[in-house]
Amino acid sequence: MNAITTIRTPDDAATSPAPVRSRWRRAGWIAAPVVALGAAWGVLHHETPAVAGMPVPTVEVAKPLAREVTEWDAYVGRFEASKSVEVRPRVSGAITGVHFTDGAIVRKGQLLFTIDPRPFAATLAEARASVAGATSDLALARANLDRANRLAADDAVSRSDLDQLAARVRAAQAALVAAQARVQARALDIEFTQVRAPISGRISDRRIDAGNLVSAGDPGGTLLTTINALDPIYFAFDASEGLFLKSKRAGSEGSAVEVRLQDEASYTRTGRLDFTDNGLDPRSGTVRGRAVLANPDLFLTPGMFGNMRLANAGRVRALLVPDAAIQTDQARKTVLTVTPDGTVTAKPVTLGPVIDGLRIVRTGLSAGDRVVVSGTQMAVPGAKVQVRPGRITATHAAGADKPAATVGEATFAAR
Repeated sequence: MNAITTIRTPDDAATSPAPVRSRWRRAGWIAAPVVALGAAWGVLHHETPAVAGMPVPTVEVAKPLAREVTEWDAYVGRFEASKSVEVRPRVSGAITGVHFTDGAIVRKGQLLFTIDPRPFAATLAEARASVAGATSDLALARANLDRANRLAADDAVSRSDLDQLAARVRAAQAALVAAQARVQARALDIEFTQVRAPISGRISDRRIDAGNLVSAGDPGGTLLTTINALDPIYFAFDASEGLFLKSKRAGSEGSAVEVRLQDEASYTRTGRLDFTDNGLDPRSGTVRGRAVLANPDLFLTPGMFGNMRLANAGRVRALLVPDAAIQTDQARKTVLTVTPDGTVTAKPVTLGPVIDGLRIVRTGLSAGDRVVVSGTQMAVPGAKVQVRPGRITATHAAGADKPAATVGEATFAAR
């Protein structure tokens, strides 16, 4: 049986897949109506993909804290010594001894320096000798006058001679007084060779060591050291004209003040306002003020910065909220509140100073408002929220005691 071999030409190879493509084309025409019918069925039966809903955020709300507070004006200033003395010698000479430790606390009258007293001792001896000579001259003049008075009874002495003898007595008395004054002056020079502390306080370092010559005089005299009185101590500050007028109308002279240092969190140091300058600086529009504070431990030092607050209007009723509840909306401040139906509302407010870590709200809030105190980043005005009750206390805000720049209505730099 002979085998039959089929040979395909290129034309046959090109035309052979046609039946396959035809079969796929027919399958497509059948599948398309099926898909369309399925889509229509879904539309008719409202079948849509399920979408998970966003949960309603939960925030903590609390009513504003209502309490009586003392409002303060805040200032920044420097401490100053209540007394400051430059110690200079009152006589010239050589320093023979230094009797204090640099930076120590000294008491009034304490010996600080010794100046060589020998030249002044010699001068004092000379002055005392002059007193002895003047005393002898006075005794002789008085004896001559007494002798002349006895002779005058017998008309043995003229009246003019008596007058001359009386004048000599008076001149001798004057010379004795002058000699005695020179003795006192030379004695003072001896006393001044011991340089003693004129006030109590903290002394600086010695500017002159033993063996050096010093000259007397003020201000040209040699500066030996300085002493600052630290108890009490002054706190000096500058206030604006507005706050100056405000304090004057409130009668703040003598009012209590509270001061804290730069690294202290609370106002633990108290004093009183004791001085306001008699005029304002026309260049800066400020007036210089001063408070006095007790400093028994001598911890406060002149030159240190401090923050002071001054009561300006007695005790008033105020609403307070944490600083974290305050929002900034362009040029205004707002507080987020929640209505009874759970809607967030932003209320514009007028703020006061920070007291005990809480911000005073002057206007814009009522005592019954529910203020968002926690979760403010999740509260959007107009949106719904779930609420969790909270409470505002004096230590509610983190960092209850703010820096001085936020404690009062205004802050002014030190001189």
